Amino acid sequence: MPDLYSTGQKFKLKRMEKIANILLVEDDSLDIINVERTLKKNNSNHKLYVARNGQEALDQLRGIKSEKISPIPSIIMLDINMPKMNGIEFLAALRKDPEFKNISVFIMTTSNDENDRKETKALGVSGYILKPLNLTNRNSSIDNFNLFIDLLNLKK
Repeated sequence: MPDLYSTGQKFKLKRMEKIANILLVEDDSLDIINVERTLKKNNSNHKLYVARNGQEALDQLRGIKSEKISPIPSIIMLDINMPKMNGIEFLAALRKDPEFKNISVFIMTTSNDENDRKETKALGVSGYILKPLNLTNRNSSIDNFNLFIDLLNLKK
């Protein structure tokens, strides 16, 4: 599983012309604010949707109790530890759904537990970003998140 860890390298990447939908599944308000700030700082025009747990995310994807996210997200950024339905339960449900099984999912979590990594890898995640995303510490995983944003912006 590719990890997004800081290498200290700078990347010059071409920007996508189309705007992608991103679904952030996160229960911590400060982490949501950090993601929003980072997207803004990177001049991202991508549309960010937020769900506070896995069940809420599935409901948004399916249009239950809310308007359906359309087009479906290109990327899901997923926390593992959440109430109601955790990230691993959500990921398992997502992979069973033919409409959503191919969405790229990046884990964004405080958990560096090897079992979590193995379980999410088996469920086909695209990357694993460790929190906290600290905007003032250049040695933090914010570099990993910036790399994630650059990868999102690559032309396919």
